[in-house]
Amino acid sequence: MEQVSWDEAVEFCSRLAEYTGRSYRLPSEAQWEYACRAGTATPFHFGETITGQLANYDASRTFANEPKGKYRKQTTPVGQFPPNAFGLHDMHGNVWEWCEDDWHEDYKGAPTNGSAWLSKKLSSTKVVRGGSWGSLPAYCRCASRFYDSPGFVDFNNIGLRVVCVVPRTF
Repeated sequence: MEQVSWDEAVEFCSRLAEYTGRSYRLPSEAQWEYACRAGTATPFHFGETITGQLANYDASRTFANEPKGKYRKQTTPVGQFPPNAFGLHDMHGNVWEWCEDDWHEDYKGAPTNGSAWLSKKLSSTKVVRGGSWGSLPAYCRCASRFYDSPGFVDFNNIGLRVVCVVPRTF
């Protein structure tokens, strides 16, 4: 999904929950990065660098010493590129993805349990992760993060990924 504001993404999760009877929400920033890395510790889930055969980004620019690739200048259908070890596609590039968290400059004071880091006051910015089709390769790294206004609808490089909340049983 593309061309969606954070507010619309939250509304989508709410309507999806109402329709299915299950709970859905945006991932926390920590959950998003965990899902992106899929057990790796490299800049990208597929290794030390990125190429146009592995993700949709501005591949006319390079991250390391890889050859330049094709700059597609638009989103591509999900599944065009190899999934990570968790089976998730397009964690690098294609569209920035909204997270539940409010933007903070660093992680000082962040929750350590993977939950979203929400401000005590209304935040004017929300976290996006993953980079997009128009991003430089460095912005597509697992650890790369940025922010935008919750009401902002970009022309076509911000989207969402949802989390289905499963009740814990003991």
